[in-house]
Amino acid sequence: MADDYLVRIGRLIRDARQHRGWTQLQLADALATSQSAVNRIERGNQNISLEMIARIGEALDSEIVSLGYAGPMHLRVVGGRRLSGSIDVKTSKNACVALLCASLLNSGRTILRKVARIEEVYRILEVLASIGVRARWINEGSDLEIVPPARLELEAMDTEAARRTRSVIMFLGPLMHRTEQFQIPYAGGCDLGTRTVQPHMSALKHFGLDITATGGFYHARVDRAVAPSRPIVLTERGDTVTENALLAAARHDGVTVIRNASSNYMVQDLCFFLEQLGVRVEGVGTTTLTVHGLPFIERDVDYSPSEDPVEAMSLLAAAVVTSSELTICRVPVEFLEIELAVLEEMGLDHDRGREYAAANGRTRLVDLTVRPSKLTSPIDKIHPMPFPGLNIDNVPFFAAIAAAAQGSTLIHDWVYDNRAIYLTELTRLGASVKLLDPHRVLVEGPTRWRSAEMMCPPALRPAVVVLLAMMAAEGTSVLRNVYVINRGYEDLAERLNALGARIETFRDI
Repeated sequence: MADDYLVRIGRLIRDARQHRGWTQLQLADALATSQSAVNRIERGNQNISLEMIARIGEALDSEIVSLGYAGPMHLRVVGGRRLSGSIDVKTSKNACVALLCASLLNSGRTILRKVARIEEVYRILEVLASIGVRARWINEGSDLEIVPPARLELEAMDTEAARRTRSVIMFLGPLMHRTEQFQIPYAGGCDLGTRTVQPHMSALKHFGLDITATGGFYHARVDRAVAPSRPIVLTERGDTVTENALLAAARHDGVTVIRNASSNYMVQDLCFFLEQLGVRVEGVGTTTLTVHGLPFIERDVDYSPSEDPVEAMSLLAAAVVTSSELTICRVPVEFLEIELAVLEEMGLDHDRGREYAAANGRTRLVDLTVRPSKLTSPIDKIHPMPFPGLNIDNVPFFAAIAAAAQGSTLIHDWVYDNRAIYLTELTRLGASVKLLDPHRVLVEGPTRWRSAEMMCPPALRPAVVVLLAMMAAEGTSVLRNVYVINRGYEDLAERLNALGARIETFRDI
């Protein structure tokens, strides 16, 4: 019985180590012990004290044994500090989750380089693991290797993990090629109001997919006799809708034309990945995509997703609101050109370096240096548009930027039902943000920021906006329950601290 207990503890430690991307030698170094000792512990061949378990948990930032309820994570922010130095933009969250879903198309081995180590990715990996897909971190935790089984165990799907991510909706496109009947739970993620799946259903019905939503699940049936007979016109130019249509078309034995398609950054990355799988995609970067599908795909592929333009915008906003000089490296500039044009009109002082190619060989990157600037409000309202317009996810950052500028700025976030409401949380930090209706806010600047303690908004980008405002506010602020930030950003607090911020992570005792 004791031996069985040690084996189970060893497996927990091994899983926590692999989740962090460490080798046994790295864990041994952190514990000041030998690799052979770590190996014995993980195999259950060595007695281990509670003190050692606690040391291992601290080294791996993981609770190996939980005594009572492990409370949510919070941030304590000492604001009013200038940032300096340079920081690299991480790979795109939205591209990474789409590529993880797309790996289900491939019967061969998929390697994805420099995958964002974020909660959204972890949830998709948990779902993939539960249905039999083998995914492991390689190259010291930098890259992901994904190998699907011959048969997916869809009945064993981890529904709890699936419900915590909106990205699970992109399982529809690949799974319809693996089985004729399946179900996935309703998609979760940010609280952004009603996000209908009707556009997905309208697009995928052309491939014979029929979906019934009952009991908290989407029940899917596939009629193999149905195939697109004419171009598919998407009823909304959404990113995930376009990706689902692409995933369905990739394994359709024929040519599929998709019109009113999104041409946003994550869609382009998915197209580049599909080309690596042997699927020819014409019209990348436009609103009409022509996909030459393959009925079966078994290919070992190695792909590098590009950098995240929304994270780049987050870092740019951090520099603006803290009046800092900051160099942001590896910025995917083609997906930030409208934002930069607006900021130039507002008076942003910045320099762009020469353009160079991302690791995927296709996306254009620059290094961007931002300096303290006296900004004035834009003449026109801030509102999102499908690419190449101002990115939907970048709109909230203009609330913090507008609060630092002189004058009145109207922000119209027409896409989501209630995201604009969360921007009014900035008033607790001293900003003047007036809600005009569920989609529009009026921001008056400049702002004398003040510290506060508050709950994290349940939507990713507004949550980061509040964090940036806390960094600008003199004094100590507390932002409680920041899981939503960890969904989309890897080690954000630590990376900002390396630039001069003071952000402490803590939990309630």
